[in-house]
Amino acid sequence: MPSQNAALKKPVAAVSRAAAILRYLGRSGAPAGVNAIARELDLVPSTCLHILRTLTHENLTAFDVGTKRYRLGPALLGLSRDMLAQNDFARDAQPLIDDLAGRQGVTVTATELDNAGHMVVIALARASVPLSIHVTVGSRFPALISASGRCYAALSGWTREELRDRFSPLKWQNAPRFGDWLKEVEAARQDGYAIDRGAYIRGVLIAAAPVFDGDGNATRALAAIGIADQFTGAKETRLARAVKRAAERLSA
Repeated sequence: MPSQNAALKKPVAAVSRAAAILRYLGRSGAPAGVNAIARELDLVPSTCLHILRTLTHENLTAFDVGTKRYRLGPALLGLSRDMLAQNDFARDAQPLIDDLAGRQGVTVTATELDNAGHMVVIALARASVPLSIHVTVGSRFPALISASGRCYAALSGWTREELRDRFSPLKWQNAPRFGDWLKEVEAARQDGYAIDRGAYIRGVLIAAAPVFDGDGNATRALAAIGIADQFTGAKETRLARAVKRAAERLSA
């Protein structure tokens, strides 16, 4: 069963607000001004300004004098590099996903669960093919979405009602019915892998398998991503089983 860190009894408010600002700037796709950030995060503008100035002093954000807007700062690149260098899972997964991507002609990701209920891409490999799926290290998506989500749900220990509550807010391009999704979750439990054919992203096939840590928690996964029309019938199953074998090697 997946594990999550216990909630803090009393989080430090300033740290939580600073983290929220960094996440907002990361997902906004464009620099933002103090008032826009404060409004979006329900912060007092003066408090927001003080936090932004401190973040800028630490190079975690950067300020454009001309536009009066903030963006993520260069220090985050160093932190990201250091995090990946210290992440054993990312280091161990890289040669396996490089090999899998090359042999199968797909994009392969290694993902890890964060404390906000999202899977985060921490390692990535692309095949040398003319057409590939766009995904980057650091991409985040809900833990129950797509093929890896079916694997996560299968091992979660949640009841049908709990799964329904978590399934309802998910955003798919071609959403499955809850009952059909539950059957696929059960299949993932039995097979040790799951396949999403165009439900999460139209025209894209995603095959995923869970990776277990030393305590038996499935908070990580490998996923192969390719064009659905290129993987039909037996070829689809072979891809999924190849992902499962790589995930088993990492688990071991």
